[in-house]
Amino acid sequence: MSKDNKTGGKSTDDKSAKDTHYANLRRAHRDNKRERGEIPTPQPQKRRRGGEDWKPPTLAPEQVYLYGLHTVRAALDNKERKNIKLSATQNALARLEIDTDALGIPVDTVAPHDIDKVLGPDAIHQGVMLETRPLPVRRLEALKGSPLLLVLDQVTDPHNVGAIMRSAVAFNAGAVITTQRHSPTESGVLAKSASGALELIPYIQITNLADALGELHKLGFFTIGLDSEGPAALEGTFSGEKVALVLGSEGKGLRQKTRETVNALARLDMPGAIKSLNVSNAAAIALYAARLHLKA
Repeated sequence: MSKDNKTGGKSTDDKSAKDTHYANLRRAHRDNKRERGEIPTPQPQKRRRGGEDWKPPTLAPEQVYLYGLHTVRAALDNKERKNIKLSATQNALARLEIDTDALGIPVDTVAPHDIDKVLGPDAIHQGVMLETRPLPVRRLEALKGSPLLLVLDQVTDPHNVGAIMRSAVAFNAGAVITTQRHSPTESGVLAKSASGALELIPYIQITNLADALGELHKLGFFTIGLDSEGPAALEGTFSGEKVALVLGSEGKGLRQKTRETVNALARLDMPGAIKSLNVSNAAAIALYAARLHLKA
């Protein structure tokens, strides 16, 4: 073994492994002391310097910025996407593991703060940002072959809608349908929360929800509105070979017109002390129950 690879007769690799082992022990000891209240828990990191002066750039109607490794990779793989430009750090480009020459769009190597200037200092962009165009508009008629749909009645939080999209993809729903007003448009926040699901399921925004539910009825869907005061449990309400689950916003729930238009209202029976769930959690449970019905 060469002199450069020795330190007191032991290899530097052995020393590195030993250092890592002791670092893990120190970290575990520190975490245990925090749990016992012997040392304080660190405060959340303060907003980065200059963040109070940041203002979002003015975007054109057809301009969308997506960010985050998983989100951008999924968008680049989506053949229906019309991408404009990729901006990434050298490290992020390596982690994306893509052939930049085959993308057919400009690729700019930038520093993290260059992306911060566009997205803001709080965006967790992981060193990558994709300028793109919104996905093509889908029509309800195109969904007649799908047995399961998810309809949102003015769910406004893009984080919730993104999480719902992930569940919808996991349970192979045909689309997530929502209203144009009081619902998030396609954006970086929505796409990041969906973690790639935005590229895998149609996100259809309609003008009038009652009219859209009527169109779904004509296409053979049995629509069920989830309501904590619903007259029957969800699992006993399903009917037919096509199901559209309708969920309302947190707090307000389903609007009165929506309640009057769906085929049935149902509740999620919860035996515990808490009788309501976050809308994204409720969506996942309802999708699972719907899948059990459709498989029966």
